[in-house]
Amino acid sequence: MNQESTPKKSFLAGTDQPVSFAELFFDLVFVFSVTQVVHLLHGSFDWLHVGRAILVFWLVWWAWTQFTWALNAADTTHNRIQFSILLATAFAFFMAVSVPQAFGTFSFWFALTYVIVRSIGLLIYLWVSWPDHEMRSAVRTFAAVSIAGLVAAIIGGIVGGELQYWLWGLTILLDVIAASVGASSEGWNLHPRHFAERHGLFVIIALGETLIVAAAAASEEVWEINLLSVSAVAVGITSVLWWLYFFRIKDRLEHAMAHVKGGVQSSLGRDVFSLLHFPMICGLIIYAYAIEEAMLQPTGPMTVQGRMALATGTILYSLSIVLCYWRAIGKIMWWRIVFTLAMAGVVVWCKETDVFYTLLICFTGLLMLCLLEEKIQNDKVMISP
Repeated sequence: MNQESTPKKSFLAGTDQPVSFAELFFDLVFVFSVTQVVHLLHGSFDWLHVGRAILVFWLVWWAWTQFTWALNAADTTHNRIQFSILLATAFAFFMAVSVPQAFGTFSFWFALTYVIVRSIGLLIYLWVSWPDHEMRSAVRTFAAVSIAGLVAAIIGGIVGGELQYWLWGLTILLDVIAASVGASSEGWNLHPRHFAERHGLFVIIALGETLIVAAAAASEEVWEINLLSVSAVAVGITSVLWWLYFFRIKDRLEHAMAHVKGGVQSSLGRDVFSLLHFPMICGLIIYAYAIEEAMLQPTGPMTVQGRMALATGTILYSLSIVLCYWRAIGKIMWWRIVFTLAMAGVVVWCKETDVFYTLLICFTGLLMLCLLEEKIQNDKVMISP
């Protein structure tokens, strides 16, 4: 008696699935990674430390980003997909552990674990795209350029020194080229709700890091009025930064991506989320460093490094959102540009101002921006997509 064979379960997700618990578990490692990148800024807020932090964070970010693209198309309930996520989580953990010494004794191990995480992501790409010729062709092109970047990354980790910077810079260039070529294909359709939610969760991770560093610094000091005041304003700034992204903007970016398909949609996802969210998260990392500086020295004028980090971080974060909105909607939020630059200028200019009042200036400027946007929205000047 012949029995009908059970059809194999497809790797491809049929619908815009919710974010899975496996993906959230994968994200936990990147909470630690962001903390480690903030630690790279310890000692001095100069071009060398900032450059190192940005270089390392790009590799961390792109490992996460590639997985987000792959899992957006994959059926995350499939056993093989879930096992791959767990395996990548293990290697991503050791990648995060290596971050502080990524330009020192652990440069090779950081590069090796990064390459392994990326390779697992590429494997998921191939599984997902295999039944569809057009999608498979796009993945092959993306993988070919990506592998060249992975080779540059591993060689950079081996040789170290000045050449490491150049080779990892080449890795970034090849990653951008791979994304530009791969995302332009008509064969890759994104699930907008899942894609936007995944990136929103990473923004939450970075915002949470600012609260973690503030709490960690506060827990090591004697609680007194200056420390409590600085802590309260720091939480206030972080809350306003949350508002600037999650109150309307994130949903509008998702809405814009949901109304296009094929290569237009993939290109929009690449530009708005994969590329422009990178400087946005960098801004939050630099802001977290500024808050840590403030918490460690809550009395007296804020250090030059702290003021520069506070201004730079808020500018990067706010203006990156402006660019995201412009790319997705086609409208420039000029008021954000004006308010952010003005607030940052005042923060840098107030050299002799106490830490509390410096942070209060930042909070007040950003809060005024939020109130202005509410008025603009109520007056229907901001055009919805």
